[in-house]
Amino acid sequence: MKFVLSGVKPTGIPTLGNYLGALKNFVRLQNEMKEFEFLIFVADLHAITTPQDPQELKEHTRSVAALYLASGLDLDNLTLFIQSEVHEHVELGYVMQSLAYMGELERMTQYKDKMQKQVQGVTSALFTYPALMAADILLYDASYVPVGDDQIQHLELTRNLATRFNNRYHDFFTVPEPLTVKVGSRIMDLQSPTNKMDKSAENPKGCISLLDSIPTIKKKIKAAVTDNEAKVYFDSEKKPGISNLMTIYSSITGDSLQAITALYEGKGYGDFKNDLAEIVAKEIEQVQTKYFEWIHSPMLDEILDEGKARASMFARSKLQKLYSLMGIGR
Repeated sequence: MKFVLSGVKPTGIPTLGNYLGALKNFVRLQNEMKEFEFLIFVADLHAITTPQDPQELKEHTRSVAALYLASGLDLDNLTLFIQSEVHEHVELGYVMQSLAYMGELERMTQYKDKMQKQVQGVTSALFTYPALMAADILLYDASYVPVGDDQIQHLELTRNLATRFNNRYHDFFTVPEPLTVKVGSRIMDLQSPTNKMDKSAENPKGCISLLDSIPTIKKKIKAAVTDNEAKVYFDSEKKPGISNLMTIYSSITGDSLQAITALYEGKGYGDFKNDLAEIVAKEIEQVQTKYFEWIHSPMLDEILDEGKARASMFARSKLQKLYSLMGIGR
């Protein structure tokens, strides 16, 4: 069995950026890689690197699972589960900590960013988070991992840890390969287009949640920051605002950036934003319709129960072999 694996933290409702960079991409990959099984999990253990409201975390965990399904994932080659319900993730995470060097973890960009911002104090779990992420992947011998630009570094650490373990204990782990997308892998904030779209951003106008009302979504698109040139063409350095909006347009419609530029030749930002607002609203409205069907359906928990059982079967077998190889236990 060959696996593609990925997870999303339930630290709130996923954004348009999460949808275009991850969820929608999973659907495309499933259609292209039918010989692979997709292991998709809700990474609730990763969420607690920062303080979470217990009730909200539980609700968001279920909501994220429903949004995965609402995005169009095919159940035929899907195992959907909650990370914390498969305890082997934590156990292998500790083993990965025993392999990772302090210097490697200190170089992680996300950790350094948090250190600089000093957001509510930096926990040791945030420091060791990449080791748990490595365990998430290596536990299932995943062949491929879809990643955005901000996760490439963590996947490279995973590859290094797998190779280090294989050199010590013979070839045991599959060294995973990244799957990246050229368009849509990094959607930026609508009000601060040099920053990634983030649900925790100070200005809520810059982020579109998948459960925002349709009028709110349109309003946010139309109010997005652009520039004074009023010409629609892609230049991420000189025109980050309009370039970000073009990326969103292309990710949803499949139109190339060149085709979008030609389509709006001689037109202003008003026409472009009005059209994009309708495109984004229509896409998200379809997701929301399916989401509300899933979130109120008993089938959601049945799918998660089945996913837990299947993922646990693979994880338990892999960890038992690892412990035997390392001499852990009697």
